Amino acid sequence: MLFDEIVKSSYSGAEYPVLGAFSREWAYTRPFEGLRVLVATPIFRNTLLEYRALLAGGAVLTVGCAGTSAAGASMPCDDGVVRLLRESGIAVISPEEALALEASGRGFDLVLDCAGQFACLSPKFGFVELTRSGVHFYEGAAKPVYVADSGLVKRIETSLGTGEGYVRALRQLGYGPDFSGKKFVVFGSGKVGAGIVLQLLRSDAAVDVVTDTSFGVNAFLDANGVPVTDCKDAGAVAALVRAADFVVTATGVKGALDCPPVVEALLASEAVLANMGVEDEYGSNVPAARVLAEKKPLNFILEEPTHLKYIDASLALHAALGEQLVRETAGVEDVSAYKETAAESATVKTVCALMEPPEDLERKILMTTVQEGLIGPEVCEMLGGLPSDD
Repeated sequence: MLFDEIVKSSYSGAEYPVLGAFSREWAYTRPFEGLRVLVATPIFRNTLLEYRALLAGGAVLTVGCAGTSAAGASMPCDDGVVRLLRESGIAVISPEEALALEASGRGFDLVLDCAGQFACLSPKFGFVELTRSGVHFYEGAAKPVYVADSGLVKRIETSLGTGEGYVRALRQLGYGPDFSGKKFVVFGSGKVGAGIVLQLLRSDAAVDVVTDTSFGVNAFLDANGVPVTDCKDAGAVAALVRAADFVVTATGVKGALDCPPVVEALLASEAVLANMGVEDEYGSNVPAARVLAEKKPLNFILEEPTHLKYIDASLALHAALGEQLVRETAGVEDVSAYKETAAESATVKTVCALMEPPEDLERKILMTTVQEGLIGPEVCEMLGGLPSDD
């Protein structure tokens, strides 16, 4: 199978139990036989496992890569992996090139998107969107759309893997390895923010969280005694920033920190600033040079931004929702007819034109991850404590 040598030399099977299982299953069932499938996940060594599973299922694979995402943020990739794909005969194309193919009658049957990069297309069966940040590009879509980030599985990546990637990136840059007693200010208390807090607490750091307290008490932060400051109290937020050793943003909101007292504190502070969101959360008044990685998500400086053991379930869900979409929409010509069919199914939930992952599929992926993967205890802890929504 393509990429076998790289996979075997880089990973153990316990790091990708779900993608491994789907690869074996799909090699027999061939659910994507002859279908033109475009996948637009950030291109790194660990995403080879998703491509490998789709190829095993018979997909005619194309990889999508935008210079910038539809959200306006740069979509990261490993140039070496891009070269490897092209040398292996797999096209890597931009949204403009994809539109040109569609206009020439060589469009795609299925688009597995990330951050809405390829929402401009009109694939035969529809889309699967990997991230929450790309959802608004699909509201009112003319084709059915599954949102992988609507369920439990994606929390493994965002709550566990992303936080670990932030700490690992700091250490790669020479900060740490000991963060004991260091003062961190984390903006955001959703899945990503809470995951960062979890990793910092494990590193014995002193953590303060800035968030919108109007949403009520955050059980995870409360249970761990993490001080919380309301994001609307600009004076208190600025004081936290001035006293911080590290500041990291994970709100998911463009320009979330862009208010004069906070900007002034950020520019005067000696704190190490980083962003872990897709958007520029600092705003235009904080120069890119003042923030690590020029405001790009800090973990993307790493060869593997999120360890495969944490992203296996997300990538597997991304691909498996594609299989689900093909099976469900076969023979249905328009989204209105599809939505009527979906409404009759107990396994599909609809939110406007956007659909959550079926519960039985998520259970299958979670059980495989817990029982056969390296991170079973961490996943069980996460399901018992960390928040489910950003």
